[in-house]
Amino acid sequence: MIDKQDLNSKTELLCIGNAIVDVFVDIDPARAARYGIVEPVQHIDREQAELIIKELNIDPAGSATVSSGGGAANVAKIAAMLGMNAAFSGYVGEDKLASIFEKELNNAGASVILKKSNEKTGICFACNVNGETRFAASPGAALNFSEADAGEELIGGAEVVVLDGYILDRRPLVQHILMLASRRGIPVALDAASILQVKSKSEEILTYSRSFPLIVFMNADEAITFFNTIRKSRDEEFPASEKEKEGMILRDICPMLKIITDGEIFPIVVVKLGGRGAVVVAGGNVYHEETFTIIPRNTVGAGDAFCAAFLAAWIRGKSLSDCASLGNKVAREILEVPGTNIKSGKLKSFAKSLRK
Repeated sequence: MIDKQDLNSKTELLCIGNAIVDVFVDIDPARAARYGIVEPVQHIDREQAELIIKELNIDPAGSATVSSGGGAANVAKIAAMLGMNAAFSGYVGEDKLASIFEKELNNAGASVILKKSNEKTGICFACNVNGETRFAASPGAALNFSEADAGEELIGGAEVVVLDGYILDRRPLVQHILMLASRRGIPVALDAASILQVKSKSEEILTYSRSFPLIVFMNADEAITFFNTIRKSRDEEFPASEKEKEGMILRDICPMLKIITDGEIFPIVVVKLGGRGAVVVAGGNVYHEETFTIIPRNTVGAGDAFCAAFLAAWIRGKSLSDCASLGNKVAREILEVPGTNIKSGKLKSFAKSLRK
């Protein structure tokens, strides 16, 4: 275990969030229905998770396709592969999943500050149900992280603090971290995490962005949900195609974000458009960085990889357009693998570009 004082003197990205092990499985619709896995994203209790492991004969330490997961952990992992001094802090259990999680981050070059709990390490099933991906998570020990675990000695030495958007439900913890970081002039990067989080937390995200040095990441659907929620639209406009979503974001949402960001360094708002690139709004200006579309093998972790690369470039003083461009390129690499199971050699050229 690394000494915290030594860690703080080196940390460029401190990532805080839910420590989760992702397990990738194929499930037919009937079995998914029997397990109650019917939503795009949902929680399941631990008994249900153990039943799935047993019935599908899953051995996370053996032949199953697994990856360390959780948004903040993914950012730490990819950032470390890009040559950044990245660290992750969270809670795990005393079990095999904890060992898998820690080993993957260490192998990527990330530092870990893990607290142990009597509960089991968090697990998330990324279920392929006839081509549709459904996530069923049992966070377990991950939910034990609290204000007591995020003191000055942890936060103080980071250049940027990254928060997993799923901890927005723990408002006292989020506000505690934001205030600690703000006192030291440390920006906080927050990924909105899901449409459901944005629907219930839009006002909080807006308030945080006006009160603290914040970098906010959203995907296209989350940005549209944010826009509709903030303007309290009764008839929510939600385009069907990715091109139409991009058009709405550039036409309707960017003007709102320009007003929010005008004349200030923060917030910086980044909208990830998947195969259509990314839009960055900062200081009242809009930067639109396009990319090219590929057929993904798996989309899990791609958004987190974008965040990792964007923040790595930002810390190293690159322009916002260059940050978005690198984010697009690294995310595209992650689309080729399950989760963040990528060999560091695949990212070597990007790491080299950050040293220039």
